[in-house]
Amino acid sequence: MSWVKNVADPSEVVQRGQELEAVVLSVQKQEGKISLGLKQLEHNPWDDIEKKYPINSNVNAEIKSLTNYGAFVELEPGVEGLIHISDLSWIKKVSHPSEVLKKGDFVESVVLSVDKENKKITLGVKQLSQNPWETIEKTMPVGSMVQGKISKITAFGAFVELDNGIEGLIHVTELSDKPFGKIEDVVARGDDIKAKVIKLDPEHKKIALSIKEFLIESNQFNHDDIVVSGSKSSPKRKSKPKSALAEELDAHVVQAQEQEE
Repeated sequence: MSWVKNVADPSEVVQRGQELEAVVLSVQKQEGKISLGLKQLEHNPWDDIEKKYPINSNVNAEIKSLTNYGAFVELEPGVEGLIHISDLSWIKKVSHPSEVLKKGDFVESVVLSVDKENKKITLGVKQLSQNPWETIEKTMPVGSMVQGKISKITAFGAFVELDNGIEGLIHVTELSDKPFGKIEDVVARGDDIKAKVIKLDPEHKKIALSIKEFLIESNQFNHDDIVVSGSKSSPKRKSKPKSALAEELDAHVVQAQEQEE
């Protein structure tokens, strides 16, 4: 009765006593039956579906329903596409489409596949952007310093959402260069932190970070940057409590100046 509707009851389309134009589909003389069709009078939208929605083309469509495994969008009357939950994001672990999509909203996506015979179209949202894990070894190489926000605290460490949206893990043993009791004594959810990248696993989408290594390296940099003379070429830094090494160096400088006098 229709290419574009799932008709549950004929009364949704026709009424008793209504005159109709139809197409003869088959004639069964022995049974005294003639099969007619209404939808055959109209254009079947799936006939040229591959031309209208070529693979890798972008579409903007309304979200009609959300399920546990994805979201259905209406490309046109009678033609729906499925955005599978695994194609919503490169970096977020989406448990349900409702976390990122809302029924009635319009969403842009990419055509991934078209199955004309089974009337199925698969779409993807994450394919609109490059997979950040493909370039992670260049953008965040091991040894680089990164900034982020604590997104979650667990018994074994803290997760950090980095500037590019990727989530990294700071193991409990890498949270501080000083002893501490609870993880909450060092960081809290929402804290902005700086850390060092100590391990990358693009294949399994894992990145290990260390606040401890960042602090150690920062402290080492400060110790190596002690200004002994007051020359103009020496970099100026904010005054910090002197370490034992700095105090010893200062004593040597004073002693040398006294001997010159």
